[in-house]
This record gives sequence, C-alpha cells and structure tokens, in this order.
Amino acid sequence: MEPLEPPYPRLLVDRYEPAFRFYDAVLPRLTGCALARGNASSGYASWDAAEGRTALALFARAAMVAALGEDRVPRGGGSLVIHVASREALDAAVALCADAGGTVAAPARDLPEWGPGMRAAHILDPDGNLVELQTY
Repeated sequence: MEPLEPPYPRLLVDRYEPAFRFYDAVLPRLTGCALARGNASSGYASWDAAEGRTALALFARAAMVAALGEDRVPRGGGSLVIHVASREALDAAVALCADAGGTVAAPARDLPEWGPGMRAAHILDPDGNLVELQTY
C-alpha cells in the first residue's frame, strides 16, 4: 500500500490558544508556511508549505483524550526543527519566537559537536514543546 502523502508532525497541546498564536506568528515568517485550517479557538489548526502539504498541525490534547482516554494519550517527547539561512536570521528568529510568546530555553550558540558550522537556539512554545532554530 502506498501512502497518500508524507507524514507531518502534529503537536498535542494543553494550552491550545497560546500555542496557536505562537505558531501562527512564527511559521509564516520563518518557513513561508500558511495557515490552512483552524483558528485560535478551533482546537485544531494546520499550516501548509507552498506546495500544499501540511507542515505542522496543532490539536487540543483534551480532544484526543476525549476520543482515546487519558491513559492512551502520551505527553511530550517531540520537537520541531526550523532551519534558517544565516546567523543573522537565527538571531531574528529567536527574537520573533520570544515576541510571539515562546521562552528561550537556550540562546543561539555554536554546536560544532552536532555538525560542522552548526549554530542553534532552543525555544519552548507556550505549551512547552521544543522548537530548535538552526543554521549551518
């Protein structure tokens, strides 16, 4: 059986509205992805890349718990990586994320042990999900 389209990350969030506002402020400016479905109060939203494929979806964790039960819905564990073009773009991306309600978990820093020329910053979205901003 062939898949219909590539998979995409979906974050289950407890604090849907602030998480929505964060990603809606950050994704279009950093990745060019556009809001395709949902809004700040819908409990589900997704952003699509230019070719129309979903790049990220948010889903209210409470809705998944209602469907599956608390004991079957895991918490956390995932992260989102956004690659930016330069060191200057990385600094601007960190500022954008902080202005949009994110928390800087680790500022931009060189991480040569992760890869030649690697520089990254780590942000927590309003629901505590990890977002890595990186450049080479």
